[in-house]
Amino acid sequence: MQNDGVGREVGLDPRTSTRKGKHMLITFSGLPGTGKSTLASRLAVRLQAVYLRVDSIEQAIRTSGVLDEGAEIGGAGYAVCYSVAADNLAIGTTVVADSVNPLEVTRNAFRNIAARIGVPVFEIEIVCSDRQQHRQRVETRQSTIAGLVLPTWQDVVDRDYNAWDRPHLQIDTAFKSVEQCVDQILRALPVA
Repeated sequence: MQNDGVGREVGLDPRTSTRKGKHMLITFSGLPGTGKSTLASRLAVRLQAVYLRVDSIEQAIRTSGVLDEGAEIGGAGYAVCYSVAADNLAIGTTVVADSVNPLEVTRNAFRNIAARIGVPVFEIEIVCSDRQQHRQRVETRQSTIAGLVLPTWQDVVDRDYNAWDRPHLQIDTAFKSVEQCVDQILRALPVA
């Protein structure tokens, strides 16, 4: 709580800060090139939350030298993300987890962490309904992670991605600005 200058404690706006009310786990999912990482990182800044990006974790594992040449990373990046998310949730910090999160098993793993810690989870799927725009994004984007090889459009098209089987917030980035999308997420977040 903050003091308003005349001795009264006032909470911050829960839609722009998580310092009022209960912390939570916010998970992002969506195919590469939909705008997921841009929105997740922007939201984390607005909420003053911990930002966990599976791409960064996986690339750190690759460059650490612990994998044999040509070895697949498998679920290691997700396992690290789950563990770090749990640690931060346990100390009262909101966590924004950014990953493709393509399968029911990965989505359930995040939910199970939140349940174990006793915090709410808010699930967001990012899509780009304009296929041509989505393809252009995938084919023209630059990696912000040193050494990370980005997927091709064919990789994205061929990606195993399960349809959602439960309520979640879906954001279509095709015809909205980044700020419009972040504002839509902030309006949808539960107020503690």
